[in-house]
Amino acid sequence: MISLIVYGIIVGCIIALGAIGLTMVYKIVGIANFAHGDFMTLGAYIALVMVSIVLPWVGIPDTRFGPLSFGWRMVIAFPVSMLFVAFIAIFFDKLLYKKLRKKKSNAVILAMSSLGVAFIIRMLILIIWGSDYVFYRPGLLRPALFLPLGIRIRPDEIFIVCTAIFLVVLLHLFLNRTKMGKAMRATSDNPDLALVTGIDTERIISWTWAIGGALTAAGGILYGIDVQLHPGMGWNFLIPIFAATILGSIGNIYGALIGGFVIGIAQEVSTAFLEPTYKLPVAFMIMIIILLVRPEGIFGKE
Repeated sequence: MISLIVYGIIVGCIIALGAIGLTMVYKIVGIANFAHGDFMTLGAYIALVMVSIVLPWVGIPDTRFGPLSFGWRMVIAFPVSMLFVAFIAIFFDKLLYKKLRKKKSNAVILAMSSLGVAFIIRMLILIIWGSDYVFYRPGLLRPALFLPLGIRIRPDEIFIVCTAIFLVVLLHLFLNRTKMGKAMRATSDNPDLALVTGIDTERIISWTWAIGGALTAAGGILYGIDVQLHPGMGWNFLIPIFAATILGSIGNIYGALIGGFVIGIAQEVSTAFLEPTYKLPVAFMIMIIILLVRPEGIFGKE
């Protein structure tokens, strides 16, 4: 059971990165972004292209870092993939969502538009990379570390937790210490007042999409490092991400972080009593219960 909780924390880190991006986009832009999971998949596959094609071509060595399963190629591919997905998120906002906002489209139309974007991204991934499961480094043995209480954890999984925490701390410092971060917080609290006070809300929206997309791409890369890549991986994370966002109260970044851990642990612990195929229904049930009992989330106001 303790091992399941530990792995739940690892999965929770990945869910939390997606949930933080999703809650930011919803709070500031007003879109329930159903393409968020496919941004995760896209980030993972861009990293795959970088480590398997681009960086070997330019002669970057891939000597492993100690017990980790990757080396310099992944270190370089990680931020590049995050930036790429950030650009794609901004691109779709300028191409589609901005025009819908100008037309005063309601939340349902915006959500359905994001669903269309999700299908487009997933189909492009299937066309380009196919439907097979792939690894960043196929055939590599990754032994686990044996810790007290029967806990087994791979060095890659320690890296996942540390990286997720680092990104969350970085986001916290950005929102609280920079002028742009404070402007984003002001826009989140009251968009109309922010516009009146001279804040460029369209620029804030672009930054929000960029940060949300980058964090989600990071989650996809980390998940790919832990297991393997396939075109439906992000779609499978979509319900847990939404559940974590709702649990932590929509618009609350720190709530999304806690919600991600709760959903991740709940899903993994459930495998002690149910088949692993029921992990998604568990997340869905938690989301439904929250909506029925406390729709404002655990950190929401009464």
